[in-house]
Amino acid sequence: MSHDGVGPRAVMRSVAFLTAGALAVPLLSGCGSADEAGKPLARQDIAPAGRAQIAEGGTLRWAVDTVPETFNTFQSDADATTTRVAQAVLPSMYRLDATGRPQRDSDYLESAKVVDTEPKQVVLYKLNQQAVWSDGREIGAADFAAQWRALAGKDSAYWTARNAGYERIEKIERGANDLEVRVTFKRTYADWRSLFSPLYPKDVMGTPDAFNDGARRKLKVTAGPFVVKKVDRKKKQVQLTRNVRWWGRPAKLTEIVLTAVPRDERASALAAGKIDLAEIDPAAAQRVDGAANGAAGPLAGPGSGRTAAKALRSWALAHGSDEDTAEDEVEARAELRKAVAKWEEQQKALRDFEVRRSLEPAYTQLALNGADGLLADERVRRAVARALDRKELAKVVLKPLGLPAEPVGSHLALAGQDAYADNSGALGGQDTAEAQALLADAGWVPGGPVKKQDKAEKAAGSEGKKAGGKESDSDDDSADGDGTYVVGGDDKGRNARRSDGGGRPLAQDGKQFKQVRGGAPGAYAPKGTAAPAAAPAKALAKDGKALSLRFVLPSGPGSEPLAAVAARITRMLAKVGIGTDITKVSDESYFKDHIASGQYDLALYSWPGSAFPATDARPIYVKPVPAADGSLSVEQNYTRVGTDQVDQLFEQAVSTLDEGEKRSLIRKADSRIWAAAGSIPLYQRPQLTAVRKSVVNAGAFGFQTPVYEDMGFLKKGAKKGAKASASPSGK
Repeated sequence: MSHDGVGPRAVMRSVAFLTAGALAVPLLSGCGSADEAGKPLARQDIAPAGRAQIAEGGTLRWAVDTVPETFNTFQSDADATTTRVAQAVLPSMYRLDATGRPQRDSDYLESAKVVDTEPKQVVLYKLNQQAVWSDGREIGAADFAAQWRALAGKDSAYWTARNAGYERIEKIERGANDLEVRVTFKRTYADWRSLFSPLYPKDVMGTPDAFNDGARRKLKVTAGPFVVKKVDRKKKQVQLTRNVRWWGRPAKLTEIVLTAVPRDERASALAAGKIDLAEIDPAAAQRVDGAANGAAGPLAGPGSGRTAAKALRSWALAHGSDEDTAEDEVEARAELRKAVAKWEEQQKALRDFEVRRSLEPAYTQLALNGADGLLADERVRRAVARALDRKELAKVVLKPLGLPAEPVGSHLALAGQDAYADNSGALGGQDTAEAQALLADAGWVPGGPVKKQDKAEKAAGSEGKKAGGKESDSDDDSADGDGTYVVGGDDKGRNARRSDGGGRPLAQDGKQFKQVRGGAPGAYAPKGTAAPAAAPAKALAKDGKALSLRFVLPSGPGSEPLAAVAARITRMLAKVGIGTDITKVSDESYFKDHIASGQYDLALYSWPGSAFPATDARPIYVKPVPAADGSLSVEQNYTRVGTDQVDQLFEQAVSTLDEGEKRSLIRKADSRIWAAAGSIPLYQRPQLTAVRKSVVNAGAFGFQTPVYEDMGFLKKGAKKGAKASASPSGK
């Protein structure tokens, strides 16, 4: 499932999830009552405040990853900022609440319900009579019909990235009056609430040219609390201002300025007063927390009470006085003084900010490519899964951040969402003996000769580097000349490069990659790793081939935090005799050239949670089929593992209007996905947001769609709501 501060449904709907494999399921758990959904593991943390406590006016400067290439969320290169803008300026019939469930937006929709089921399903929408576009025209059936025709998939002139649900519509008509819209479906569609969110005006959807090009760089006609006033690509900014025709609660802010700021520069941008709100990584969060607590300078260790000045004095004492130091050392000390002064100045400025914490509506998983190679054997995939202690991996990432360290129990929903249930029992938990038994059953035995592999056979994709960061930096007899390690090559039982494993916790373990046509908009890929592995007692081999899996990871900026996760995974696998061949690739290459193309055995990336898994999950788990050109059509099933039974369960779930039955079918599908071991959910992604203390109703939103009209700056003397705890809601 997946974003960047994700949550945006428009991005999420462009995605899918993971995939499942063929296997008889011994026990199907998770088919019980709705109570299994529980509550979100962490509350949203937005400093809530009533509108009466919020000052009128002001500009909120919000850091984002990009200035989007398109403002059309239905195009393949739409990204998280595309969705941010759409949420603020366009209608959505339904938005997500704090539990990740869809709720009718009364600003646009007075009611929506199924009025007929025989002979066909009919949904009647009754629109808010005040709802108008920014050009003064009423929102109506013509807009619904134009969006349906554009997204139905019948006209190839529309360059659409997705049409899920729209292809089931037979016709759209005006109802009894201009405020009613009747939508008739060809086939029953359970997730009808997923449609028309966002809704674009007929000016955008009416013709292929308008759809393909008209809304890429500007949005002339909108209908939200804000409008797009200006896009400045030179300054990397999108300026949103109040919509004077807005009929709902007036926006408190005069404007919102979205500015593209690289994540590794956000702490400095906050300190410089350039931005008021930004999602940040754990290192930046530590700086903000440290500033609030009057903590250490750059030379002091985490949690120490040393100031930067004390650190400088200690350094000077350790290196002698100016009189007996070399000239270059004096210069170095002067530079250090400047750096410390700058750091302390920034830390002082950061006292105006706080870190708001929650969990993203997205989870990170270990993907196992079952298309061919060693993981085509279901027993080996299951052995990998049974070797993992998911609870420990969640702790590595979440416990240091003060967030609930619970592993995710479903591929199709997250805790608190209606369809959620922990179905991991269909596969089983960590069990070293069971993992070794599965490998033995698959013919993998300790020791044994290993044939030297061809480079082409070992390659995990273009432009790869080994974990050591070089194409060849072998320091062990068991490595081939190109730095690739193979199990059993020297009978020493050493099968993988070692590393320090990195110690820092992971918060932003993924990034949203730009979509190329045919790929998956909104998909999250991890920021990277350094991935060491512990040596097993005895290496495993079969038919002269070592049991070593290609573990592909990105290597761009911010990749270090995931090192801890990768280190734990490789050590866990090594304990059962599974080796790993780590290859690090560029961020640009990672998703397109490796995940989407299937050039990997193991990989870490994330998917967003969906309020409509029967629709959104299907492309991720659909059984791959041969295409006309002989290739394998996988849609968004990047693990290439799928079954007819899972496909059937999704079709049944999306075709029933009985909510209880749909929930049960989704949970059955998830149990079978677990049993196939194509992907292993690990933990819900942390969400860390640095926010100016005076900003309210904004921060770590969790599941909920942001309410843009209620964001603002606290009046002088007013008090905001209590800071949310990271503990589960209601506890």
